[in-house]
Parts: sequence; C-alpha cells; structure tokens
Amino acid sequence: MTLAVSCALALGLASSTAMAQTNPSKEGYLVDQRNEVAKSGTGLCWHTAYWTPALAIEECDPDLVKKPAKIALAERMVPAVVPAAVTPAADRVKLNADTLFDFNKSDLRPAGKAALDDFVAKSKDIKPEVIMAVGHADRFGSDNYNQRLSENRAAAVKTYLLSKGIEANRIQTEGRGETQPVTKADECLGAKSAKVIACLQPDRRVDIEVIGTRIAK
Repeated sequence: MTLAVSCALALGLASSTAMAQTNPSKEGYLVDQRNEVAKSGTGLCWHTAYWTPALAIEECDPDLVKKPAKIALAERMVPAVVPAAVTPAADRVKLNADTLFDFNKSDLRPAGKAALDDFVAKSKDIKPEVIMAVGHADRFGSDNYNQRLSENRAAAVKTYLLSKGIEANRIQTEGRGETQPVTKADECLGAKSAKVIACLQPDRRVDIEVIGTRIAK
C-alpha cells in the first residue's frame, strides 16, 4: 500500500489531517507538494497502485509511450486487477520554531533534535522513498541572507536525519528564504523587537514532506 505522508516541522504545538493532492495529468504516479512527479535519487519514478501501461508518461516510461502496440499487447496478456482502495493521508505535526532553531540561527538546539527524534520514531512504519526538507526564514534580514539561512536550516535537518540512518539519496533540501511566511501581512508589524520576533516565530521553520510505502505488519 503506497501512501503520501506530509510532515511540517514548524510553529505551535498542534496536529491536523488533510488529503494528499493528485495531479490529474500524471495519474498513476506519486507527486510531491509542487505537483511534480516524485523521483528517487537515481531518477526513477514511483507508480501508484492504480498505474497501468496505459497511464505511462514520457517523463517516466518513454518506451511505453513510444510503443503503443506493445502496451496494448501487454494489457491483453495481463489479467486486470482491481487494487484495494487506498486513501492517501497527510499527517501534519507542528513544533515550536525556537525548539528547532534560535532566532537568526541554523544550528539545531537539543530540543530540536529531540523533536526530530520523535518524528523519526513516528515514521518507523513508513519506508521513505522521497523526503523533501524545505527551510524558511522570517522577514528580518536581506533577501540573500534569509535565502542562505533557510538553506542552512534545511541542511541541518538533513544532516540530523542522516545520523538516524536515513539514506542520503532519499533526502532533498531546498531553501525559500522569507518568500512563504505563515504570518499574515497585517500581523507582527513594527521594527525589530523581542515582541515582533516572537510574533514571527511561525515563519522560522523547516517543512518536511515524506512520500513512502507503508510497511506491512
């Protein structure tokens, strides 16, 4: 059974559940949060339980797309199997940003490592195929500085996950600087101060999206 699991290590102690999104033009393939086909470190695509040769796309299965006659023959030879219903699920876990990083820092705090330990423990029944770690920063500082800071935060999370035995080719990192704040435009107004910095906590985070396979028990 293949599931898409999305986890965000961000602000506030809370949890919620949402349905994963499917890209109609890429039906039959796992897609990430950017609506792109998820791939392994070697560039392979993952098929969902609903995939058939008729759903092949050029990006992942060019030979099947270029040889329709063989596709039709293969479909006649293989008995149709109706897969069991699969309900993609997204488990979202939010953690206080200052638990992960101090303000203006990218080094994981001890409490941040503990939070990641908890994330790894809760994910033991999932065999990860792709893990996306996306770093973010608040609005204080230049665009270039915040871009580097967000990339360093994502890299710090990756390094820690590697120390827990997750394969390097499973983890991809990205930094988005201050471009995707969680706070609204009319919140946290004013110059830099302890109060405003505290208000901007939700913007200092690393979002993690995991696409993997549920391990049968």
